[in-house]
Amino acid sequence: MKSLFHLIADLINRRPLAVAAVFMLVFVIAIYGMGQTTMQTGSDTYIDKDTTRGALLDTYTDTFKSDAVMLLVESDNILDPETLAYLDRLQAEIAGARHVTGTSSIVDLVKQVNGGVLPTSEADIIAAKERVPAEQLNRFAPSNLMTVGIVTLEPGLTMEVKTEVLNDMESRIRLSDMPPGVKVTVSGDAAFSKQMSEEMGTSMGVLIGAAMLLMVLAVALLFGHVRYRFLPVFVVAAGLIMTFGIMGLVGIPISMVVIGAFPVLIGIGIDYAIQFQSRFDEEMQSSTIPQAVVTTVANSGPAIFYAMVATSLGFIAMWISPVPMVRDFGLICVIGVISCYLAALIIVPTFGTLIKYRPKATGGVAGGATMEVYDRFLGNVAGKIAKNPIPLIVILGIVAVAGVQLDSRIPINSDEETFVPSDMPAVVDLHKVSRVMGSTESMPIFVRGYGVTELDGLTWMKEFQDYELAHNDKITSATSIVTYVLQYNNGTMPATDREAAEVLERIPEATRDQYISGNTEAIIEFGLVEMENDVALSLVERMTDDIAWMSPPPGITATPTGMLEMFTNLMNDISESKTTMTLLGFGLILLFLIFVYRKFTAISPIIPIIFIVGWNGAIMFILGIDYSPMTATLGSMTIGVASEYTILIMERYQEERARGREKVEAIRQAVQKIGTAITVSGMTTVFGFSALLLSTFNIIKNFGVVTVITVGFSLIGAILVMPAVLSLMGRFSKSAPAGAAHEEQPTG
Repeated sequence: MKSLFHLIADLINRRPLAVAAVFMLVFVIAIYGMGQTTMQTGSDTYIDKDTTRGALLDTYTDTFKSDAVMLLVESDNILDPETLAYLDRLQAEIAGARHVTGTSSIVDLVKQVNGGVLPTSEADIIAAKERVPAEQLNRFAPSNLMTVGIVTLEPGLTMEVKTEVLNDMESRIRLSDMPPGVKVTVSGDAAFSKQMSEEMGTSMGVLIGAAMLLMVLAVALLFGHVRYRFLPVFVVAAGLIMTFGIMGLVGIPISMVVIGAFPVLIGIGIDYAIQFQSRFDEEMQSSTIPQAVVTTVANSGPAIFYAMVATSLGFIAMWISPVPMVRDFGLICVIGVISCYLAALIIVPTFGTLIKYRPKATGGVAGGATMEVYDRFLGNVAGKIAKNPIPLIVILGIVAVAGVQLDSRIPINSDEETFVPSDMPAVVDLHKVSRVMGSTESMPIFVRGYGVTELDGLTWMKEFQDYELAHNDKITSATSIVTYVLQYNNGTMPATDREAAEVLERIPEATRDQYISGNTEAIIEFGLVEMENDVALSLVERMTDDIAWMSPPPGITATPTGMLEMFTNLMNDISESKTTMTLLGFGLILLFLIFVYRKFTAISPIIPIIFIVGWNGAIMFILGIDYSPMTATLGSMTIGVASEYTILIMERYQEERARGREKVEAIRQAVQKIGTAITVSGMTTVFGFSALLLSTFNIIKNFGVVTVITVGFSLIGAILVMPAVLSLMGRFSKSAPAGAAHEEQPTG
């Protein structure tokens, strides 16, 4: 490892221009890759389509699920003849568009009771209204001020095609001859996904811009003791562009959770740049540029590399998550920290060599004098803690244990509408649709197996949906092919398989295809009341138990699926994966530290992190922040971020011990020498993470709150807890390093 870094240092010293040219070439390729990045929303970000549940949802979506686009129509009088005539024209035009399979609205109900003709006078409309069944009238037009038209799309459309259809629909509405006072808004799940994608793009730009501005402010305030204080900002910008480039080139999409990775990367990346520049500036105080390059790259390079690997391992733990966008978040963070590390390793010494870097004079700079005072303060605090470590360990350990206990009481939230801005027009429109039409929630039961359309299969479906309607107060309706079999057979079930086949032939193909596919697949669509996701999860579990109790005929299976099932089971995915990711993160870093250092005391950096994870649970409970797909990553992300600081302290401690210092003095010197750099980089990381607080997405904003606090906890863990841990671990060392004086014994 050392020889590799010596080789890099030698190359920078001998060929700085060539190194800069190669880096610029990589940079240009990355800029090209940026243009290839794509946005992703929908079920693909929440459920792995390679799993049984994911594959079932995918099959259901492609075969049966027709996305319904809602046309929310608002007017002073929906039943005005001119308004109804306009809706009739608009509906006919939209019905002829590509990928549209059908339309329905209040217009169809009025025509149906008026001999297929739309009334042209108010009196005729009022008379027709009286003949419309009250239940249907209340669903489509509960008041004269608002109604909803339904446009059904083909099943299995991609998000790109849906977006094209929605854009075409919105264009037709804009160009239509709309009567005065009438407003038509495109709503529904497809419109929600489209607008969320647009909001994500805007939010990402705001977050990255805000994070970079905060970085500039942070280094201006905290990094004034070095020359070229803004160099770390350019380093992290280069690392971020490299990350975007790799994403575009290998096809990693940007999802709602992945957006939050970029301020995180800016915060961590600025840390690497500051660590390298601080060491380079420190070495330049007493050596030449070539010597400073060698010392910085060969000494800080491996130390920061180990910290970077440990950080990456924390993010790698996210790869076991069952939620695809969490795995993407972990992958992007790994790519990002490696990119930022390489950018800092190459740019800082190369830049210093090319511009013949000169450090600021330490004596005459106010910022430098302040930092020296802060250095001594940290060193003195660390020395006192090292002499008497047990009280601090006990007090902070108790807080951590309490946090672990509170963690199990934190609610889990998987409601997508709470993740996005509450005032997002698509959300407001969905709420209006719900007020007009009532609950639009549904739970499909996917029935599969040979013979689902034979008499035994049809009879079981009828018995099951009748049972659920009678015994489950959360279910409002049940529709399947059986509904139409009864309708086309005078309200009775067929007596034989042949009779069942004849009845199915009489059902219109368009209707039949909504509920069966061949002789092996069928759907029972249950309408539901509005409910919270935790209640819906209980409903899914109950219906699964009911299916097991009322088992289908041999060779046939029935399974709940659909978006509601996906979001409710997301709660289980979050609950199970957050603990697993945290434990895996600890395990990976423990193995890494033992492999690198090959001794028991290598576990030292992990102990403060255990405390921090416990503190996180306590602060989330106190602040009332729920676990979401994003905050579920907090444990493994904390391990990654905090391990950098604790490993850097341990590395510097060992360096001081190797120089012959006694244990307490080595701890004091390690914290004094590197504590300022850690504080500055930690505070700049806080500034970077603070950009998350500006997000309009609630899921990202809450993540920002806890990550900002976590970085603060990480600094406490490194500067206060780590000296105590090193002092205690020092008692297990077999011998002092060569040249060390006798060790100072801790005082009581």
